[in-house]
Amino acid sequence: MVEGGKASGGPPIGPALGPTGVNVFQVVTKINEVTQPFSGLKVPVKIIVDPSTKGFEVVVGVPPTSALILKEIGAPKGSGTPNTSTIGNLTIAQLKSIAKVKASELSAQTMKTAVLTISGTCVSVGVTIDGKPAKEFQKELRAGKYDDQLTEPLREG
Repeated sequence: MVEGGKASGGPPIGPALGPTGVNVFQVVTKINEVTQPFSGLKVPVKIIVDPSTKGFEVVVGVPPTSALILKEIGAPKGSGTPNTSTIGNLTIAQLKSIAKVKASELSAQTMKTAVLTISGTCVSVGVTIDGKPAKEFQKELRAGKYDDQLTEPLREG
């Protein structure tokens, strides 16, 4: 895990790559380039090294759902008591945005089921949705109240 756009040649990257013979500076530069969109978030990164050519490939994962939610509401951490105190509110548009970022990692096939999944994390970090407790939002979502707002495809293509 590295902070988006802020990888350095120090631990853990430098010591891990040193024995492979790849140019650590080039790897760090590439990591920072591809993780820049996730600035301020910890991002999982995998570096694949070809020992024969000293070439490398950087594969960036998606930050945890909770981190995306907290960034969206501008909170440093989740509520210590999510059942009794909330730390922020998300709109349906914000939930859809997070769902699209997480689409490659979700088993959900529709925007509705992806938003339902993301709303489950809202419950555990103490975030309301459209001013309602996340569990109440989930009941309304299952009942079809938001179907007209969730018609777009989850994934492109």
